[in-house]
Amino acid sequence: MRADSCSHTAAVNIHWVDATILCSYLLGMVVFGMWMGRGTRSSTEFMVGGRSMPWWAVLCSIVATETSTITFLSVPGLAYTGDLAFLQLPLGYIVGRWIVASKLLPRYFAGELFTAYEVLDRHFGSAVKRAASLLFIITRTLGDGFRLFLGAIVLQHVAGIDMNMAIIALGAATIVYTFAGGIRAVIWTDFIQFVVYMLGAVIAFWILLGSIDGGWGAVTELARAELTGDKLRVFHFDFDLTGTYLFWAGLVGGGVLAVGTHGVDQLMVQRYLSARSQGEAALALRLSGFVVLLQFAFFLLIGTALYAYYSQNPPTDPFLKSEADRVFATFIIDMMPVGVLGIVLGALFSAAMSTLSSSLNSSATVLVNDILTINSDSSRLRLAKWLTVAFGIAQIVVGISGQWLESSVIGSVLAIQSFTTGIILGVFALGLAKGRVGTNSALVGLVVGLAVMSAIKFGTLLAWPWFALVGSTVTFCTGWMHNKLFNNATGS
Repeated sequence: MRADSCSHTAAVNIHWVDATILCSYLLGMVVFGMWMGRGTRSSTEFMVGGRSMPWWAVLCSIVATETSTITFLSVPGLAYTGDLAFLQLPLGYIVGRWIVASKLLPRYFAGELFTAYEVLDRHFGSAVKRAASLLFIITRTLGDGFRLFLGAIVLQHVAGIDMNMAIIALGAATIVYTFAGGIRAVIWTDFIQFVVYMLGAVIAFWILLGSIDGGWGAVTELARAELTGDKLRVFHFDFDLTGTYLFWAGLVGGGVLAVGTHGVDQLMVQRYLSARSQGEAALALRLSGFVVLLQFAFFLLIGTALYAYYSQNPPTDPFLKSEADRVFATFIIDMMPVGVLGIVLGALFSAAMSTLSSSLNSSATVLVNDILTINSDSSRLRLAKWLTVAFGIAQIVVGISGQWLESSVIGSVLAIQSFTTGIILGVFALGLAKGRVGTNSALVGLVVGLAVMSAIKFGTLLAWPWFALVGSTVTFCTGWMHNKLFNNATGS
């Protein structure tokens, strides 16, 4: 979303009924999270929930965590301006999750691990583990700080409050329950937030269809009209490395990306480690791919319906293609009746908070467990809690700074998060390769991977679904060749 994407939507004074619903929801999430996290007295409980979370709660947490305000607003915008081609990516996501469940989960459950990067310590030592952990923390703080900014945009324009206050309010609410309850509070609030944001989306879709003359029949007729070029089309089999939503980019690039985001990213791995067993973690992970596919399909259909609605009711201020993110937000603000608006806004903020809370807890866990050396459990717990606050404040600062950045910069920061997962995946692949690869070789691969991917991101038109594949390949091949050339098998 552009920093000014909602600039054409005038701030409104939210009705007291909607304000009450929204405030009650935000307060309720804080209280519920604190209540669910009661009795958290050890670092194991704070970081991995005592390894006691049921598979269905873990599943909902996985889905809610990868669903942000960007999903809620941007995915409908893709269908509004185009077709359903985005669905080709979740196909790859499903494949990638099955690979993670079969190849990586056994390694995570082969010991009492707290983070994904402890596996790297086994193969390369602490230097590589800390480098990967630091890369995760930096990109996560930047990326989710801007996600916080995107969520606050809607709060600002609906409530008519200062942007800085909107960012602080949303960030502070998330900090409080994450601080109190750790991953257990995060997972259970994710479950509630998953239910809320899907309920809100369903309500908005129902009202949207009721506002279209001819209902769903009119939507499909307009979508298949010759002028639109079939907006219900899903598959595009062209092979173009610059094309984002194409079949091979989705299946191959999206598959490798999913192995990175769901296989070696602490944000997700921490959920698996909190499950009751490897089997339950695998079940949650595999099923989540199909849930995400259905979820994306639903949000895309919302975008198609929005196209039909605004074809019948042209806006006084036409939507530019670059401003597609504001289409659904505008409909929510303009068309939701009193009482319903508060529910839908609560749904939108649920999508934002679920991702932010997960980010705070995983960043604190990685810093305490992988970078700092603390033996006392009480000290680990206390430090993890206060680091949650520190990372929350850092994300608030990043979110506030988003007001002065160009849209391309925001997009670049979010894209960096995509290609860093590929680089870390390449390091993991080196650890799993036959024949021992040394520490220096892994570090060289990581550094070269970062350099090459930075050049590709900012100097080429390569579509981002390919970033993880290219990043992991460059990192792996560089580390492997360095190891062979310098005979670094001993880890020197």
